[in-house]
Amino acid sequence: MINEEFNLGDIVQTKKQHPCGCDRWEIVRTGVDIKIKCLQCGRIILLPRLEFKKKVKKVVEKHNDNVN
Repeated sequence: MINEEFNLGDIVQTKKQHPCGCDRWEIVRTGVDIKIKCLQCGRIILLPRLEFKKKVKKVVEKHNDNVN
């Protein structure tokens, strides 16, 4: 389990692939539960935060909210 803060828009890689063959997901909601969207097929799933942390391998891309 990784100890990392997750933010909206972050792209994460899971340990196992989705049935469509993709293992990259975008975080679309955070809180007690985390909602993620498959980047290939668009399927959205809702996972409890602890289960999500167990399934995530790494954060591939951090979302930046830089206001210039």
